[in-house]
Amino acid sequence: MPTTARLIRPATREVRNRAFDSRFWDDFPVRSDDIVISTYPKCGTTWTQRIVGMLVFGSAEPFAVQDSSPWPDFRMPPPGAMLGLAESQTHRRFLKSHLPFDALPFYEGVKYIHVARDGRDAAMSFFNHKSHYTAESIARFAELSNEDPKFGDGDSYEFSPQDPVAHFTQWVDGPEDHQGDPGAGYFEMEKSFWEARDEPNVLLVHFNDLKADREGEMRRIADFLDIDISEALWPELVEAAGFDAMKKTSSALMPTADNVWKGGGNTFINKGTNKRWEGVFRKEDLARYDAKVAAEFSPSLAAWCEHGRLKAEALAAN
Repeated sequence: MPTTARLIRPATREVRNRAFDSRFWDDFPVRSDDIVISTYPKCGTTWTQRIVGMLVFGSAEPFAVQDSSPWPDFRMPPPGAMLGLAESQTHRRFLKSHLPFDALPFYEGVKYIHVARDGRDAAMSFFNHKSHYTAESIARFAELSNEDPKFGDGDSYEFSPQDPVAHFTQWVDGPEDHQGDPGAGYFEMEKSFWEARDEPNVLLVHFNDLKADREGEMRRIADFLDIDISEALWPELVEAAGFDAMKKTSSALMPTADNVWKGGGNTFINKGTNKRWEGVFRKEDLARYDAKVAAEFSPSLAAWCEHGRLKAEALAAN
């Protein structure tokens, strides 16, 4: 049985927005063999949860991702719900987060996986994500926001934008989503994990690399987690982690998604493609994005975020 993890360092800053709250980790009992999958939204979070879950369970059978992978910092469920779910689990836990590395507590033995994506692709996918919220989801976000003195009663934030151009304009200017805290933004997220990339218990994965070499990245994740998978099982796992397979089994992977998005899991698992922003976002907004990347990121971080590890390494070698 896993033991309680030993804290190496607490979170060094607080991030609280309309969707999640880093303070929820303060009383969360972390186990020494836990896995934390932390990403900016729409960068391959659920994809990675599906992959890690298959490795943990040693099976390609669909499982309810939200029930199998608790999200400690999520604000929408009733208080204590995520804690209760996590404490009831007997398998090796794989926990979800959307917090930067320095807003997470760092524990001995715990494995941290960060998944990145080009910011323009993440913004386009995030627009699709938010534009399909159900009325119930919007009402719950508004309730949480209005109850929080940080945002105040009568908060008029547009939780479900319908114009992708206006959404990206606001996304670039930041805080770039419905979160309401710059510390949870794309640029802060990527910088924090990039700075931690040499930590032995931190693994950086990229959306593009999962698309280009799904099996290679899955094996890389398995090695990082010290999980042995029989060679006979690998083809089945790799196939099940493909976009078409996940789209086909979306109702099993996300059985409660109808409560959150119009169209349920079929909407959430949307396209799985990049560069859908081309011909949509305005040139002046894209130029401001490029300028922000140049100001916020080192050249190596900028290359990695745009291209992923495989292509960035190939470009650097030429």
